[in-house]
Amino acid sequence: MNQVALKGIESPIRAEARVEMAAVPVRTGKKRVWFLAVGGVVAIIVVLAGIKAMQIGAMIKAGKSFAIPPETVTSAKVDAVKWQASREAVGTLVAVRAVTVASEVPGTVRELGFESGAFVRRGDVMVRMDTSTEEAQLTSAEAEAALAKSNLGRTRTLRGQNAATPADLDAAEARFNQSSANVAVLKATIAKKTIHAPFDGRVAIRQVELGQVLSPGTAIASLQSINPIHADFWLPQQVLADLRVGMQARLRTDVFPDQNWNGLVTTVNPEVDLATRNVRVRATFPNSDGRLRPGMFANVDVLSPDERPALVIPATAVIYAPYGDSVFAIEQKDKQLVAHQKFVRLGERRGDLVAVVTGLNAGEEIVSSGAFKLHNGSTLVIRNDLAPEAQAAPKLTDPK
Repeated sequence: MNQVALKGIESPIRAEARVEMAAVPVRTGKKRVWFLAVGGVVAIIVVLAGIKAMQIGAMIKAGKSFAIPPETVTSAKVDAVKWQASREAVGTLVAVRAVTVASEVPGTVRELGFESGAFVRRGDVMVRMDTSTEEAQLTSAEAEAALAKSNLGRTRTLRGQNAATPADLDAAEARFNQSSANVAVLKATIAKKTIHAPFDGRVAIRQVELGQVLSPGTAIASLQSINPIHADFWLPQQVLADLRVGMQARLRTDVFPDQNWNGLVTTVNPEVDLATRNVRVRATFPNSDGRLRPGMFANVDVLSPDERPALVIPATAVIYAPYGDSVFAIEQKDKQLVAHQKFVRLGERRGDLVAVVTGLNAGEEIVSSGAFKLHNGSTLVIRNDLAPEAQAAPKLTDPK
């Protein structure tokens, strides 16, 4: 009985031992797979790192031997020239004479003697209004004046004979003067109903039509005399020491960029504006072709008779910056042309050129275009066949 019981007890233990012995090879196989996977990943990383290291090394080696290619630019010389001193300002064109022709008396338009935009001479009839009522009244007034004149003559005769009193003579003279005044008033009214051009000029757009009833002050048309023409502009008070009537002036406008007008300063205002401390100046220019119109914007240069030396460069050579303006000078270094940045102080600008006050010397060669892509030490290739000509007074030309 005891042996049987022991066999019954030992059989589960042996069964469990057999299960554990069977699981040992399975666990060992899983660990081997993990080791192989981790080893494969490490090997791939090492290979990739080696390839990347080789690439970086090749880039470093290529970078050490790389040379930046030279930049293509255009060049110009710093020129020493004589510039006529001038002051530039923005002006407005003003007609020499300009009025708005209007009616002084009421009336109905019966005749128009001009067309919109026409040129009229002084004294030409522009508008004639109906005067039939005034002419009838004038006939009556003239008859009364004739009667009063006859009565005055008879009264003077009677007074000479002491047949009339002084009061009778005074009354006759008063009636005569009153009737003569009525005649004069009617004639003046009739004359005012015929409106004449006050001066030679060009008429603007007509504002009245035939049959229109005009009231006193009704505008008929604007009349302007524009040959010659004025240009009004402002200059700072610092120029008053050199500014005087008779100085030469040059006018330019963007409407006609290929033409300049030469004139004279005709008026310098005797007072300086309190708000701006500027003085108002007027110059007069010939305008025989009528191309300059009142109200147009224009650039005016007041020229001084004196000339002064100046160093000028193309304005395209300047690099403008808040910390200072600069240009790139061209120098020879190791058989190469190299850019060297120089800071400059600029003066007056005229057209494509700008004056240099300090920073450059006459005869120096500078980069005239393409400077925006340079830095100190940049190597250069000069192609002046690509450079446009810089001018103090450039003119617009049509491309061919």
